[in-house]
Amino acid sequence: VQLQASGGGLVQAAGSLRLSCVASGRTFSNYAAAWFRQAPGKEREFVANINWGGSSTYYAGSVKGQFTISRDNAKNTVYLQMNSLKPEDTAVYYCASRVGVRVNYAQYDYWGQGTLVTVSS
Repeated sequence: VQLQASGGGLVQAAGSLRLSCVASGRTFSNYAAAWFRQAPGKEREFVANINWGGSSTYYAGSVKGQFTISRDNAKNTVYLQMNSLKPEDTAVYYCASRVGVRVNYAQYDYWGQGTLVTVSS
């Protein structure tokens, strides 16, 4: 599976962004997907995941109620809607995929290239 993330950019605090991750190469509906992020000088951290059909989602406590992960298998795309953004949400956001949902980034097989989100105060 090849993944291409997009949608990052510069936004003011309290603003919103929607990230997209388009998959190609294999039947994306067979795979779970997730978003991770990595801030400067910090380790990559789990943000959210979604199962193959979109019926089950899971969020890190730090973004629960603020971010929403979803997918459209007809478009081979997973989304991350980010609302009420804060400066501490600034990071490079990565999409990832594997068979079966996990929260540990080391267990994901396929990765997008990352898209930078910068939230100004």
